[in-house]
Amino acid sequence: MAPVVARLATTRSPIEALSRFADLPGACLLQSAAAKHPLSRYSYLAADPVTTISANASDWPAVRDQIRATFASHAETVTDLPPFQGGWIGWFGYELGTAFDTVARHRYAPAIPDVALGLYDWVIAWDHARGDAWLISSGIDASGMRNTDRAFTRAEAVQARWRTNGHLDDTGARATIDNIHADFTPDAYETAVGRVIEYVLAGDVFQANLAQRFTIPFNGSPLELYRNLTDRSPAPMAAFIQRGEVSVISASPEQFIQLDAATRRVETRPIKGTRPRDADATRDAARARELERSEKDRAENVMIVDLLRNDLSRVCQPGTVRTPALCVLESHPTVHHLVSTVIGDLEPGRDALDLLAATFPGGSITGAPKLRAMEIIQELEPIGRGVYSGAIGWIGLDGAMNTSIAIRTVTLASGIASLHAGGGITARSSPPEEYQETLDKARALLDTLSAMA
Repeated sequence: MAPVVARLATTRSPIEALSRFADLPGACLLQSAAAKHPLSRYSYLAADPVTTISANASDWPAVRDQIRATFASHAETVTDLPPFQGGWIGWFGYELGTAFDTVARHRYAPAIPDVALGLYDWVIAWDHARGDAWLISSGIDASGMRNTDRAFTRAEAVQARWRTNGHLDDTGARATIDNIHADFTPDAYETAVGRVIEYVLAGDVFQANLAQRFTIPFNGSPLELYRNLTDRSPAPMAAFIQRGEVSVISASPEQFIQLDAATRRVETRPIKGTRPRDADATRDAARARELERSEKDRAENVMIVDLLRNDLSRVCQPGTVRTPALCVLESHPTVHHLVSTVIGDLEPGRDALDLLAATFPGGSITGAPKLRAMEIIQELEPIGRGVYSGAIGWIGLDGAMNTSIAIRTVTLASGIASLHAGGGITARSSPPEEYQETLDKARALLDTLSAMA
């Protein structure tokens, strides 16, 4: 059965549309917010899921089976529409990695689910390249089975909301910016960087990603925070996810894993190498050139590319894994990055969940070799990462998938906004410079929270 499809007469922006649905349970938006970025083509809004998953890593086999059961062989997608036409949306937290590797769970892991997903029977999808928007209503139930009457009924209800006048709720308390708390002091972070360098020199690891967490009291509007963040730092893989009392707001520039269901093509785009932007155009260009020429940053990027090639080779057809782009400069509102692209063709008999298990968590936010880097992260970071450096995105009913690396991400829970920032540490790292890099990466988030204080 094909889904019910309605071309929306008035193409509202994703953030305008979100304001009309944010009061519904499980409201979420995956937004291509950086207009000129190569990844910024599609955006997706959904709400009121037919079922949800909230689970920890120990429950992964059951979670995997529940998701896999919705990959119906008779599922029909409509050609010439955005690829996600209903299915699962949510996050996979960093600690989910303990389901796939032998690393112990951090004893101070955040008290939020490692996996939080909703199964959505309808989605509003934008194709920004074409300037069009559609409502796609599949009529699925909790098991993924479709019903035509349900599809029409849900489509009518969504269209009625689409026509209403939504608004952003900017009432209530805001961030208490004077109360920012970091889990590391500057000296402690630099000492931890030094410890990673010792591990590198001892041959334990080539590099490891070390992050610090900032927490800030916050009782404002998650929707307003998301709008302000995407205005200040538009990102190609921005996300707004509400799951019960927890909201996750992301301005990620980094694609983790994309799987095309029709071609079986897999793509990942790791980021390694960062410089802060400068308001002066001449100095800004000089920083970009310096990053492009940096042997340290290029070597760091290439190491992670090799790690991801190895990860993909576990589930891709032999000879298909390759790197069509290496250490390409990308400029974002607050930072310059070096970005590479690794692709491959998924083996017959493998699916999105096999791919996730082979690659999670992403190499760009762990290190190389991955397992040892994760052990060092657990030893040196004082608290588990939660959503940060996990993945955010969608898995379609046809088995397709697209996820971001959950960086530049704020988690709102129990009146606290928490965010992390980190960087890859190698033998050439300078502890003071690495500490400053965490501040550069956190700047857009902290500035946005400051503006709401």
